Amino acid sequence: MILTQLIADIAVAVPLKQLFSYQIPADLNDAVQVGMRVKIPFGHRVTMGFVCAIREGQSSDLKCIGELLDEEVILTPELIRLLRWAAEYYCYPIGQVIRTALPAGLGNEKQTTKIQMEPHYQPLNHDIVPRGKLQRELLQYIVEQKTVALNQLRQRFASPHAALKRLVEIGALAVCEREFIHDPFRTECLPEDKILTLNKAQTEAVSKINKVISNQVFSGFLLHGVTGSGKTEVYLHVVEQCLQAERQALILVPEIALTPQLVARFRARFESRGCKIAILHSGLSAIERYDAWREILRNKIQIVIGVRSAVFAPLPNLGLIVVDEEHESSYKQGEGFRYNARDLALVRGQQQSCPVLLGSATPSLSSYYRSEQGGLTRLSLNKRVHGGDLPQVELLDLREQVIEGSLSNVLVEAIQQALESREQILLLLNRRGFAPFLLCTDCGGSFHCPNCDITLTYHQQSRQLRCHYCDYTDVVPEQCNKCHGLNIEPQGAGTERLEQELIELFPSATIVRMDRDTTSRKGAHHKITSQMLAGKIDILVGTQMIAKGHDFPGVSLVGVLGADSILNFPDFRSGERSFSLFTQVAGRAGRTSGGGRVLIQSYNPDHYALSCAAEQDYQDFYQQEIPFREELGYPPYGHLVNLVFSGNQPPQVKAAAHQFGHYLTDMAHSVEVLGPSPCPLSRLRGRSRYQILLKSTDRSALRRLLNYLDGGIKQLPRQVNLSIDVDPIEML
Repeated sequence: MILTQLIADIAVAVPLKQLFSYQIPADLNDAVQVGMRVKIPFGHRVTMGFVCAIREGQSSDLKCIGELLDEEVILTPELIRLLRWAAEYYCYPIGQVIRTALPAGLGNEKQTTKIQMEPHYQPLNHDIVPRGKLQRELLQYIVEQKTVALNQLRQRFASPHAALKRLVEIGALAVCEREFIHDPFRTECLPEDKILTLNKAQTEAVSKINKVISNQVFSGFLLHGVTGSGKTEVYLHVVEQCLQAERQALILVPEIALTPQLVARFRARFESRGCKIAILHSGLSAIERYDAWREILRNKIQIVIGVRSAVFAPLPNLGLIVVDEEHESSYKQGEGFRYNARDLALVRGQQQSCPVLLGSATPSLSSYYRSEQGGLTRLSLNKRVHGGDLPQVELLDLREQVIEGSLSNVLVEAIQQALESREQILLLLNRRGFAPFLLCTDCGGSFHCPNCDITLTYHQQSRQLRCHYCDYTDVVPEQCNKCHGLNIEPQGAGTERLEQELIELFPSATIVRMDRDTTSRKGAHHKITSQMLAGKIDILVGTQMIAKGHDFPGVSLVGVLGADSILNFPDFRSGERSFSLFTQVAGRAGRTSGGGRVLIQSYNPDHYALSCAAEQDYQDFYQQEIPFREELGYPPYGHLVNLVFSGNQPPQVKAAAHQFGHYLTDMAHSVEVLGPSPCPLSRLRGRSRYQILLKSTDRSALRRLLNYLDGGIKQLPRQVNLSIDVDPIEML
């Protein structure tokens, strides 16, 4: 007779989609809980697994769980539900999905991040009166506070260690070890809050969202507000309503560069009221992310602010999700588990019965289309909060302009005028480095990455050639590899070259560059934005990270260079990306005083994406762009899945892709199978790449075809890898 046992369904971080069942030993019946990590025998090794479900069953041949790795759960039931949904939707193994969602200290099999302990002092005997002045002051402070951490005492008293040791020796204090929680705000002063009066449009938006928060039901909102219309103040007001309802709020931003200013606004508004805020992004150390995750799990955090991965924050009592700059492609993970945080935010809102607020001055076409169809409630903010005009945007036709290096004479004169008026300038060039490539003018040869199908970018400051895809670097050669000529010249311009040109043109100006090269160190984003707000920077040069979300009151002039490289990018979304980026960066000008001036340099100023951006007219752009999408069956009218095959042997990869293409074509109904064809980047990190694009206006037909993928995957050679990108954004 087989007795009923407790069985755990466990996710293992291996490339297999199913859960694995293990028997729970009798001595662990009361200890094992859903959301814990356990050690399990798996094949010929012992590995880590995540308990996703516990059930009763009868089985005599199941292996047993070895041991527990946690004393408390690290995954809430709500989060497990979301992760299992995401694993199925994005066709990715559940164990690897969970590992991606967890901070490094919890997701790795070998845990490198340790919980740190810190001494805490508390009064033991109130009758003891110490002799020394410092001892008396320390004791009085600790009595008032009841329990005080050593780090807190260090900040208040100079060299307290000897006095504390003596107080413990005489029995006045007791000392115990408690967890030390790393707080990234520990050394920062609390910013000053500026509560702004809401205008009519803001008030109406807040009222509609607050009603849903109070009812604790799901509803999707699209907050479409022009740049400078006060979307952040709307976020602050609805988060306040969420906190009053004793629920938690999750705020997503697309990039680390946007977190300092947004975090400062939220800290100023809520921390003085005793609300705890956690931030989650890759700019934190591993231990900071680890501690933040555990504090969120323990329900000690009311507001979480973070980038893409923060959508997995283990908030058990979620009452509101805000997705700022929802149009940004950086919400989509580009490798491995290719999820879209914006879309998962909407799914999580449905699962946890809370509203989701998507905000943008330039909504993605998919979100705007959903609002047109009634899937999202659109809330409009059509005017800037200060009542001023939107900036004046001028399109400079480079065919008719005199160019000095990267800058037209008109833009140079405008910069000079702004500097004389002591106003700040933003210059956008969405290409980092000094030049996109070096060219031998004798034979026309250039220098390519040995691992990727791309030229190496020249970085003059570090005297390196660098691949921005695989991080390969090489020294700058003195002669051409092909003809041995000495005439090697940089071609084109990146932010580094533009910075140098500006230094030569305006030697007395303070010029700072903001791109991935200058912001790699911790705190670099915050330092640059703080300097801009303090008026210590005259000209800020940068890539797209300067274009989004920043509120720099002193900026009156914005210049856009290299617009055509974005506009002519071989992608059906290039027009949407161009309109969005140019409208966003234009919105940095004149945010306080109104107006401002924006100059966009282009060889194709008649393109509708540019003309609509110049007029800040989203509706006009939408009406011109959406018919193309409908005609070609691209999102939002159609749905895409990109299949990328990669391997070290090009013929083998090509053959496997073609075989897989025939397999899918036989299975496909109401789905177009396009390809296989070489990827635009046909070789990346040393691997040859082919792709097949699946396209359909019927999502259910596409999902049915995806169910057949496993059969084709089993036929692939071991040396060929297949990555599945559901709802792709980049298809390079």
